[in-house]
Amino acid sequence: MSKRISEALQQLQQKNKKALIPYITPEFPIQGVTVPLIVELEKAGATHIEVGIPFSDPLADGPTIQHSSDVAIKNGASLVTVLQRVSEARRQTSIPIILMGYVNPILHFGIEKFFNEAREAGVDGLIIPDLPPEESEEVCRYSHKNEISNIFLIAPTSTSERIQHIDTLSTDFSYCVSVTGVTGARNSFGDETGFEEFLKRVKQHTRKPFVVGFGIKEKKQIDVVTRYADGVVIGSALLQAIGSHTTVQAVTDSAKQFLQPLV
Repeated sequence: MSKRISEALQQLQQKNKKALIPYITPEFPIQGVTVPLIVELEKAGATHIEVGIPFSDPLADGPTIQHSSDVAIKNGASLVTVLQRVSEARRQTSIPIILMGYVNPILHFGIEKFFNEAREAGVDGLIIPDLPPEESEEVCRYSHKNEISNIFLIAPTSTSERIQHIDTLSTDFSYCVSVTGVTGARNSFGDETGFEEFLKRVKQHTRKPFVVGFGIKEKKQIDVVTRYADGVVIGSALLQAIGSHTTVQAVTDSAKQFLQPLV
């Protein structure tokens, strides 16, 4: 269990508020922006920050995040630099920081080494979208040892039994994927009635909090989702908002302007 994540969720519940979790790609759109962006997003109302680990083959991500990963890699972002930026951010903020990364870079880095260095850097949680729960025993063991939260994905195709299983495996909360497919800002969730029924089913079969991501970009969507969920993740829409800027100040100003109306 991550102390920072669990305490943040408890405080939100006490205040009857919901988690607002922006996703950023480190060193996107420019070098040197990662830490200032984390700090300014917290000031703008973020309750947690999700930081992507750039990867050349991000299977769960749509074109916006794929593009941001390409730019980030060109700007020198890697698993090593991500951990360095988290460590730097920890000197300025105690906001919970969750890494989202694919399993291959972590395996290449070394699972034990990764978790040791993630703990030292101040990482609080980990999402590995291409790691099936059935194959997660080793990752869960090292996560538990290093007090890093495991966050598994619940999909619209998940059975009730699988939702319960993922709820059990996830340490502090689960991540509910709004649609079947890849990430990307959307105007709607398709069948709105079916979407709400899905969220009701997730709520019925989970004991821990869950947040919803994939496709969320505006307040009216957040209002629908948070009737059932404990928070939202916003990624592609934020990256689109900041992607054209060429200075740190312009990026952070744009990020604040985007996030504040969603609080």
